[in-house]
Amino acid sequence: MGLFKLLAFPVSLPLDGLGWIGAQVSEAVEAQWNDPARIEAALLRLEQRLDAGEIDEPTFEAAESDMLAELHAIRARRRAVAP
Repeated sequence: MGLFKLLAFPVSLPLDGLGWIGAQVSEAVEAQWNDPARIEAALLRLEQRLDAGEIDEPTFEAAESDMLAELHAIRARRRAVAP
């Protein structure tokens, strides 16, 4: 078994490295996607657009409802993962 590992080392090391990089990228994306600050900032921008007259009230309410549902889902997932 030791000889096989030694012979496969030049191939296995880069593959293991790619797997590690993929895992790190996946964790970073998941952490950013599940960050409630992202939705809170989007809600603030949405409210600013309403105040500036860029969108009307029904459009605001529909978008706000979707964002609040996503925010509640994120917070529920974080509570489920937290010890």
